Amino acid sequence: MSAHMKTRTTGELVEINLSAIVEVSEGKLIEETLKGILALAGHPVRSVNDEGEELFTAEEVFPDSHPGSRLRGLRGREGLSQRAMAEQLGIRQHHISEMEKGTRAISVEMAKRIGKTFDISYKVFL
Repeated sequence: MSAHMKTRTTGELVEINLSAIVEVSEGKLIEETLKGILALAGHPVRSVNDEGEELFTAEEVFPDSHPGSRLRGLRGREGLSQRAMAEQLGIRQHHISEMEKGTRAISVEMAKRIGKTFDISYKVFL
């Protein structure tokens, strides 16, 4: 293992950069351990992409999102009316409307049917 650590103090803060070259088998363990230590200290770790840009969860970007809004988004992506989507799923159009509004829950069975029909994970709708 080869590791380098660099710190820089600015006012009340210390920036710590850690770089390590480890075996693949150890990499995940070390990563999860460091994330755990930082989380215990109250510092959640955000993932970054290959360009160094921070990644955000869907819940962070769309805090008011609910299964119905995701269903509406899927319908928009597919370019379908409520009636057309209902026909593909074998249900009535007003059921789509109610699910999108949140007045009708999307059951696990229905989520699986939507997922299979539109080739998307059913878990998006739970």
